[in-house]
Amino acid sequence: MSIDEITEFVAGLDGVLTLRPAPGDGSPELSWGDVFFYYAPDGEVPKATQPFATIVTKDYPEDERSRLDRPGAFRLNLFAGKDAFVGWIGRQPRDAATDESDPSVADSVMAHPVYGTLGWLAVVNPGPRTEPAVRELLRTAHDLARSRHRRRAGSTSP
Repeated sequence: MSIDEITEFVAGLDGVLTLRPAPGDGSPELSWGDVFFYYAPDGEVPKATQPFATIVTKDYPEDERSRLDRPGAFRLNLFAGKDAFVGWIGRQPRDAATDESDPSVADSVMAHPVYGTLGWLAVVNPGPRTEPAVRELLRTAHDLARSRHRRRAGSTSP
């Protein structure tokens, strides 16, 4: 899956706000070229809320193990929550810090190399092997973000 294919899929989910930082928009230079997905049915970036998924196109400080400095490399990151995390990784998020796997392996669902302990999963260059999983996990991340938004807003409607 390409960055555009992922972005198009997520855009088809309800209430999604997609941010693509670029020069001149006031965003930090480090974020330029990356993509951030929020559940924001009002179209405004939610305050005090993280995106439910991101696409990063480069190594960030303290997050170089995925080797995103390779040509064409990018990583999809998404908040899976505890149940989906355990289902895909086979252990609790709190145990992700002891993960010895190589986070630069492409087309493989893995604990996020920095935020795995918080229930985040990652896929470097999603491809044919992980495409169905990526779609399922993005729906899960979106559903969790929508549920959090509704709880904060005091709404229980679907």
